[in-house]
Amino acid sequence: MKPGLTEIADRFGSDKGSRKHRYTELYHMLFSPLRERKLTFLEMGLLIGGPEHGNAATRETTDLPSIRMWLEYFPNARIIGLDVSDFSWFEHERFDFLRCDMDERQKIADAAAGFDEFDIILEDASHASHHQQNAFLELFPKLAPEGLYIIEDLRWQPKAYEKPGITKTAALFQGYLNTGSFEHSDPKVAVELNALRTDISGVFVFQAKYQKRRRDQVAVVHKK
Repeated sequence: MKPGLTEIADRFGSDKGSRKHRYTELYHMLFSPLRERKLTFLEMGLLIGGPEHGNAATRETTDLPSIRMWLEYFPNARIIGLDVSDFSWFEHERFDFLRCDMDERQKIADAAAGFDEFDIILEDASHASHHQQNAFLELFPKLAPEGLYIIEDLRWQPKAYEKPGITKTAALFQGYLNTGSFEHSDPKVAVELNALRTDISGVFVFQAKYQKRRRDQVAVVHKK
């Protein structure tokens, strides 16, 4: 029997496993039917301790725990990693690295331009609201039909990046769940988000460690 995703995460030291967030319990349920497929998987944010924690984007990077986890879990998948820091030293025949500052939407679009579509997109970058929303606006259209778009760590935004007055991403998706539409402090962003509604088949928001009384932590968006 193949090891589950939580077991693999714990072995590689990923904070997605049982030692911290427990995201892998959800992901294993979502991804296990896709495990052997030749899919394209994009993860944004590859190692804790970047500029969102006060360190330079030029920081030295020495490990890729979640990428190692995905490469083992999805033996036939192409794994793409995107980060503001440099991880180009990591070499694997099924891995591609994209370096990108998510503060500007055009940079995200340019970084992903070489890919027609993704089957799974997982956003675990700076956690700044506008970064999360920039990525969703640019990359959700590149998600394959029946694909999954996941945003982690909704309940924490870094002081170094968070812009005052911007709608938090958790509130954005909770509003969608309640009303069927997106409301945003920037009317132009609201219009762009609502233009994506026809391609959304479902939105699910999970609380930290799946405890209902805790704050929202993960959003999962399923594409039609």
